[in-house]
Amino acid sequence: MREKATYALGILGAIVMIWNLHHIFTQMAPEAAQGMAGWILFIHVPADFMGDILYTIALVTSILFLVKKDFTYDSISVACIEVGTMFILVNLVTGSIWGKNQWGIWWTWDLRLTTQLMKFLLYLGYLVVRPAIAEATQRATMSAFIAIFAYADVPLVMMAIRLPNVRTQHPSPVIETGGINSVAVPFVVGIIAQLLMALALMLVRLHQENTRREIDSLRRELHAL
Repeated sequence: MREKATYALGILGAIVMIWNLHHIFTQMAPEAAQGMAGWILFIHVPADFMGDILYTIALVTSILFLVKKDFTYDSISVACIEVGTMFILVNLVTGSIWGKNQWGIWWTWDLRLTTQLMKFLLYLGYLVVRPAIAEATQRATMSAFIAIFAYADVPLVMMAIRLPNVRTQHPSPVIETGGINSVAVPFVVGIIAQLLMALALMLVRLHQENTRREIDSLRRELHAL
């Protein structure tokens, strides 16, 4: 049942993504100022949105693990962070491609981009530190603390282009400025497609994490004999 759900979500997500891209490339006219490069934002923005959703879920499940010591929450946390970090990497790469086309440079150290890179590195640190801790409870506890600490950067990224008197090359938030109204449908469909693929990847990681925990338990039992 789990495998069928994983395949179904992954295939459905891919179909929705392909349909959305086909609609964008064949039915939408290039934006006046950005040209065809503006179409990359239909991947760039939903990827950031999806990463932040997964990090928020990981924050909640990390807190729940510290309170209840239930390893199910730890498994959900690591699955969310691994998949979420992949989406943030997609956001950074597509943003750099867009920036090269629009600004003439791959990267600029303005507040929004810098805090987004910090977010990626903080959660990458979570993924690097976690395998280095052998004992399961200690690994899950340390991972939970890192996840909670790393999440402090998420609202900072959101506020980076909303703070007064902060110079930034990054575009203004499209939701508040109404810039998303005319292209809301492909943005929403893009988010749905990435959500379906994220769920499929999370199911895979949850299965891997549960299998790893069972193997660790068997090893401890064998060592005790």
